[in-house]
Amino acid sequence: MATPKKGYFAADGLKIPGVTTIIGRFKESGALIRWAYKQGELGVQLYEKRDAAADVGTYVHSMIEAFLANGEVEVPAPAGMSPENVEKAASAYQAFRTWLDGSRLRVTPLEQHYVSETHRFGGTPDAIADEPDGSRSLLDWKTAKAFYPDQLVQVAAYRELWNETHPETPINGGVHIVRFGKDGGDFQHSYFPPTHRKLAAAWRQFILFREAFDLDKVVTGRDD
Repeated sequence: MATPKKGYFAADGLKIPGVTTIIGRFKESGALIRWAYKQGELGVQLYEKRDAAADVGTYVHSMIEAFLANGEVEVPAPAGMSPENVEKAASAYQAFRTWLDGSRLRVTPLEQHYVSETHRFGGTPDAIADEPDGSRSLLDWKTAKAFYPDQLVQVAAYRELWNETHPETPINGGVHIVRFGKDGGDFQHSYFPPTHRKLAAAWRQFILFREAFDLDKVVTGRDD
């Protein structure tokens, strides 16, 4: 589910940043810059390629959300999407179904945006799931070339966001990151149990990012 168009707002009416906005402010961009430079050397229209990859990811997410909410349903491809990218998205979706069928998880898609009044940030997790042992875990779908550490920071923030807003039904299991390649051919599932030291460190890193985000606004004068 996408970030709300108008953004996130705390109970006092003030606009607050979302998880991805906070992380994006401090994301390491060296690999992205090298990739953009390479595309330029090859004569590739950078924004067209970026938008096409984004369309694939959005379409895959739409198919997953539709399946989890309503069962097997046909989701129309975005207008103007090339047959090649429709095929890539279909391949990524099939990879998800294959994984889900063997996971033994009972997945519930989330249809709400949540706000942390304690730490003043918002977020939109993809799904939660009941594990075979009865514990509850958080799931997040990623369309990306590889697994990146900032993805773990993001889901760690989502887990704490859920726990703050749902104290009666907390995430007492771990987190699943389910990644599909942008070309639709590869698939990766990463699971971090609740006591994993990287998960705790990722949450601590996000809190530092959140503090730095406000400091950065003062230093740079940026309002976003």
